[in-house]
Amino acid sequence: MARLPLLALSTIIISASLLNLALSKTLKRDVKALNEIKASLGWRVVYAWVGDDPCGDGDLPPWSGVTCSTQGDYRVVTELEVYAVSIVGPFPTAVTNLLDLTRLDLHNNKLTGPIPPQIGRLKRLKILNLRWNKLQDAIPPEIGELRSLTHLYLSFNNFKGEIPRELANLPELRYLYLQVNRLIGRIPPELGTLQNLRHLDVGNNHLVGTIRELIRIEGCFPALRNLYLNNNYLTGGIPAQLSNLSDLEILYLSYNKMSGVIPSGLAHIPKLTYLYLDHNQFTGRIPDAFYKHPFLKEMYIEGNAFRPGVNPIGFHKVLEVSDIEFIV
Repeated sequence: MARLPLLALSTIIISASLLNLALSKTLKRDVKALNEIKASLGWRVVYAWVGDDPCGDGDLPPWSGVTCSTQGDYRVVTELEVYAVSIVGPFPTAVTNLLDLTRLDLHNNKLTGPIPPQIGRLKRLKILNLRWNKLQDAIPPEIGELRSLTHLYLSFNNFKGEIPRELANLPELRYLYLQVNRLIGRIPPELGTLQNLRHLDVGNNHLVGTIRELIRIEGCFPALRNLYLNNNYLTGGIPAQLSNLSDLEILYLSYNKMSGVIPSGLAHIPKLTYLYLDHNQFTGRIPDAFYKHPFLKEMYIEGNAFRPGVNPIGFHKVLEVSDIEFIV
């Protein structure tokens, strides 16, 4: 029997998959939820949401920003991306009925009010992106129930209260962005137990405490590359144990109330590339090992009480790391 060329076989498989998706019915639960969201979001979105079925119906394509997949005899909504369209109003609670969501992206809108505690129902969610909104109140501890979550973006909102320690219950979490909010209290040291956490940004809040408290759990932050603690009210010194974070590349401590001398062990973090110490109350001198570090490109030291003759490293361009770089 003649064999089909690989390209033709792939085309047949893809076509069959698309046909199966087209013939399947969309789960009523998801249709109801998306239509409730459609009714609440306003004209800026719904002009592109035509028809009653968000996954497409007959000649109508799926709604813009809605991704569906087939599970058995039904289609379910797996991704919802409605961003940068100036949505105004409260967080659409009906989203929490889309139980098969793996990605929820509503960033860069004008959503207000709290994140509802029902968010904990989205057990399959991997990416939650709500940054650049006007969301308020406390970060719900129920986010800690999203055990598949890898990316959490809550930055540039108006969240207040403390960082929930329940976030330490997210074993797959890699990127945690909480910067530019109104968070208070101490950073939960339990976050250090997250084995996959690569990027932690809690800058520009009203956080207190010390780094020693943050890293007090033995073997903490084993995969951490970027640590942003800038523009808070942290006190105390830099503990020598911080050098145990051997994968650290960016350490951003600017604009706190930290003091003491800079431990020489910090210069032995092998991949350290950016070190921001400026605008604190550090004293003493910078160990010579920093000036011999093979990867250290930038070291900011101004606004401290270092001894005369202490010099910065690098050209001191403002570091801008866009969290869009980490979206997958």
